[in-house]
Amino acid sequence: MLTRACGVYFRNMRLFKLSARVLCVALLAALVSGCTINRNIMFRTPADFAFDPFDPIMDVNYRIAPNDLLSFQLYSNQGERLLSMTAGAAAGGVNGQGGGGMNQNLMNQNNRFTYEVRPDGTVELPELGAIKLAGLNIKEAETFLEDAYRENYIDPLALIEVTNQRVLIFPGEAGVASVVPLVNPNTSLLEVLALSGGIRSRGDARNVKLIRRNIEGQTIHQLDLSTIEGLKYANTTVQAGDIIYVEPLPQLAQEALADIGPVLSLLTTISSFIALISVLGPN
Repeated sequence: MLTRACGVYFRNMRLFKLSARVLCVALLAALVSGCTINRNIMFRTPADFAFDPFDPIMDVNYRIAPNDLLSFQLYSNQGERLLSMTAGAAAGGVNGQGGGGMNQNLMNQNNRFTYEVRPDGTVELPELGAIKLAGLNIKEAETFLEDAYRENYIDPLALIEVTNQRVLIFPGEAGVASVVPLVNPNTSLLEVLALSGGIRSRGDARNVKLIRRNIEGQTIHQLDLSTIEGLKYANTTVQAGDIIYVEPLPQLAQEALADIGPVLSLLTTISSFIALISVLGPN
């Protein structure tokens, strides 16, 4: 009896050591290769990172950049034809006919053409050819084109609109990023955050990054929206191409448990297997 008991004991010890080794290997593999703790946090910055100063008043004028789509209209005599089209549309509405106004609106739409800003900042325009507009704001570009067309037109009026303006929003939670079109040129940071659903529960309102492109490259600004003092940043006007990233708060415990959950399940299975062998083994 003693010999049999010793045999069972040593066999169980060997099984326990083997299961412990398997567990250690599985745990190490999970921690080394399968760890996903805070991997969804982007744009990490060191503690001594120097953010660019941000002035919400000076940065309101959007400047044309490569890959922008520009809607361009040109009228002579300071927009005399545009005024007549507008008057025709109004007259059609007043008379109740609507046909004349619709025709004038169709003429107005047909007079709108879209041009893409090339990577080198130039735009291919009728009669002018390739002309550089990147780096100019809308008013500067309109004045520049009016001067360029003045040689062939009397008192030209140029109208430019960027048609593909949008902002990228990352509200502080994985899987809920959105692209917000800028319909209103004076859209505020607070408004685009509201359109994207606001800052999520995991988002840190103290650490909002605004990444803005300019002719030199990109500037990175850190905004604190957690206090009433941050209202001056919340009311600032966003620009096309802005990236608004709300950094999520770390969730070390929750994500660590999610990572080691399969390992704990394996440990439970091995422990149950050892207990079953001990019960079913020879007495």
